Amino acid sequence: MQVSLVLITIAMLGFIYRLIKGPTVPDRIVALDAIGINLVAMIAVLSMLFRTYVFLDVILLLGILSFIGTTAFSKFLEKGEIIENDRNH
Repeated sequence: MQVSLVLITIAMLGFIYRLIKGPTVPDRIVALDAIGINLVAMIAVLSMLFRTYVFLDVILLLGILSFIGTTAFSKFLEKGEIIENDRNH
């Protein structure tokens, strides 16, 4: 379990580098999504190490927030707005 925590941390450092240096905005969005996934994995491993179910709610919340954030960023890149206010129909 400790080895997996170290490997996840190393992967997170790579994603943080990509988030800062990323040549394009989509690269940064993918890096941010990957950081969210790695954070969920890290909390899951910590939950197994501590033998507790307390962190499961945190894992669900982070997963939902990561998904919503990635979806909102992607929609903003595609259309230039997140919430459409089309009242012409």
